[in-house]
Amino acid sequence: MGSHIERERKFDAADGGAALPDLHGLPGVGAVRAASAEELDAVYYDTQDHLLRSRRITLRRRTGGHDEGWHLKLPAGPDSRREIQLPLSGEGPDEPVPAELALRVRARAHGAALVPVARLHTLRRRSLLLDAADRPLAEIAEDAVTAHRLPPGPSGGKGGGGERRWSEVEAELSPGAPEERGTGLLDAIEERFAGVGLHRSSSASKLERALGGTRVAPPTAAPPAPAPASGSIGALLADRLREQVETVLVLDGAVRRDRPDSVHRMRAAVRGLRTTLRAFRPYLDRAAGTELDLELGRLGRVLGEARDSEVLGSRLGEQLAALPAVERPGPMAQRIGDWCTDRYRRAHRLALAELDSPRYFALVEALDRLAAAPGLTGRARRPVAPELRRVLAREQRRVARRIAAARTLPSGPERDEGLHVARKAAKGARYAGETAEPAAGKPARRFARRMKAVQTLLGDRQDALVARELIPIIATWAETAGEPGFGYGVLYAAEAAVLARTDAELPAVCAAALDPGLVRWGAAGS
Repeated sequence: MGSHIERERKFDAADGGAALPDLHGLPGVGAVRAASAEELDAVYYDTQDHLLRSRRITLRRRTGGHDEGWHLKLPAGPDSRREIQLPLSGEGPDEPVPAELALRVRARAHGAALVPVARLHTLRRRSLLLDAADRPLAEIAEDAVTAHRLPPGPSGGKGGGGERRWSEVEAELSPGAPEERGTGLLDAIEERFAGVGLHRSSSASKLERALGGTRVAPPTAAPPAPAPASGSIGALLADRLREQVETVLVLDGAVRRDRPDSVHRMRAAVRGLRTTLRAFRPYLDRAAGTELDLELGRLGRVLGEARDSEVLGSRLGEQLAALPAVERPGPMAQRIGDWCTDRYRRAHRLALAELDSPRYFALVEALDRLAAAPGLTGRARRPVAPELRRVLAREQRRVARRIAAARTLPSGPERDEGLHVARKAAKGARYAGETAEPAAGKPARRFARRMKAVQTLLGDRQDALVARELIPIIATWAETAGEPGFGYGVLYAAEAAVLARTDAELPAVCAAALDPGLVRWGAAGS
């Protein structure tokens, strides 16, 4: 499997092809070389109501050309998409969509079947732009395209209806081209093209053009909201919410494919989004935010047990490896690994069932609406810097209250729970600081770093509590099988030492994070 960021621009050409300008002399270009022509056939897949297309996602099976295979393209910014490639299986045109790709987009497809929706035949002439060392910088592709919409079917049929023909030119940067240099080259190509009447295409992709006139967005999708004013708290918040929603949906695919640490990261992403909704509540529609908060909280709890098993297995495995052999008698590594793996698999199955439930797909729809139209209030029009100071000061006070309340309690379960609540407050404050960083810079980064120190310390403490609770259960399982239990006592004592260490370090770490000077930077955010 291959993956890279595709950065390209498309240009409309007159029927019969384009008259390209001279491409010599472009920034960094030392030579222009003709490459072999290609004949490409591609079948595009989507849900019947084009849910992938509505999210700027394309999935195709292409034959012919130097990169034939399965291609999945996901949005990655202006003029950019992440392209994931898999080879053809050899089963022929009726081969199913590979599970590796289908699982990546299952949430965005709301669990619906992926069916052929269009077939495109392309005759392509190529020119390579090379630097002075003969390394490729970009490819210019002159395409003559014939497209058909397809009815659902195993391979979409050989023909279909709604034939469209057009010519276009693509300018695509070579993988690995530096971002800043590549953008400058694309700009120069676009300027050179404009001089001969080649202008940017209004269609984002060939599939858009092939399916022109069909419904693009699902019925539940919200129309994109007007962009908040630059420099407002709303503009910062809208960008952050789009980024966080995208992270959750990307990690959804990783959880479905059972990638290492994926449940842990998805749960953290869900909590991060939930924290943004809470910390920036005055700038968002309260009713919609409250409902999302509840659903995200429920999803986080479903992911929680699998996450705890992942973390516990990794934690105990590392601690066990650090012990001398005499302190870990018997097959402890295998026993702990088997126990945590079994617990994880059961929890992961429950998580997958949740991710395929109607309730979860309804949440995905709500997240799509949030990303497209966050429902900003009038207060979101205010300048960003003073509002960020208010948000971070409020988050800091919340952490201070939680820590102070917990530390007044005697040692025991109530104090443990109080510090666990304080940890979640510190994590929320850290996420708020990370949200503020693009506008506030170094002060917000410092705030987030110190809150992360509190979160990490209290997280170690909480993980030690969970481990100390579960180690005797694993030990009982081992002793039932006739294995020695001494090593589990050593691990239990090690977790007790972690609790003592974190409690000793907490005052100094909290003092640094709760310093009022952390949220007193200048009005310009410097």
